[in-house]
Amino acid sequence: MILNIVKILFYPWIWLLFPTKFLGKKNIPKGKAIFICNHISSMDPVLLILSTWRKQYFLAKKELFNNPFKREVLKIAHAIPIQRGATDLKAIKQSISVLNKNKILTIFPEGTRNKTENDLNEVKAGAAMLAIKTKAPIVPVWIKKKPKIFVLNTLKFGQPFTLDEFYDKKLDKENLDKISKLLTEKILQNK
Repeated sequence: MILNIVKILFYPWIWLLFPTKFLGKKNIPKGKAIFICNHISSMDPVLLILSTWRKQYFLAKKELFNNPFKREVLKIAHAIPIQRGATDLKAIKQSISVLNKNKILTIFPEGTRNKTENDLNEVKAGAAMLAIKTKAPIVPVWIKKKPKIFVLNTLKFGQPFTLDEFYDKKLDKENLDKISKLLTEKILQNK
């Protein structure tokens, strides 16, 4: 509720400062889904929040919650703290719960902002493991460029896909590598 009020109040101003076309919104499934998106700016979650009226939950690095002001903003934005570089069972359980309630979970599978010249850094398989566990469709999302004031940008939702071919397979290194490669391809197809 609070987030919708914030959206109504700030959407015109944010759109005026960072104009963005939202393409492919018809590709967002009605029920649960996992958005996987490239990550080039701290504005990326804001653009995703504004892209749809559907409630989204975000995985955000635990360190962001150390600052009391940021912690409150992240709570309003439905962020789930995650310990990077470790198996964070609490964050995994919260993420599964979100998906089991037919909500949207947004993940930046690169794990951090991409500050390189590459289109996409190495994609981690965490989103895939959640998709397999909950049988949630994955929607690849591409943000064309780092948002700049008064410069038109594009955020594009791709075709949803599932990882049903992996539902009955062991998630060993070989299969996780295949899945990471597939996620990378699906995100890059949106460019």
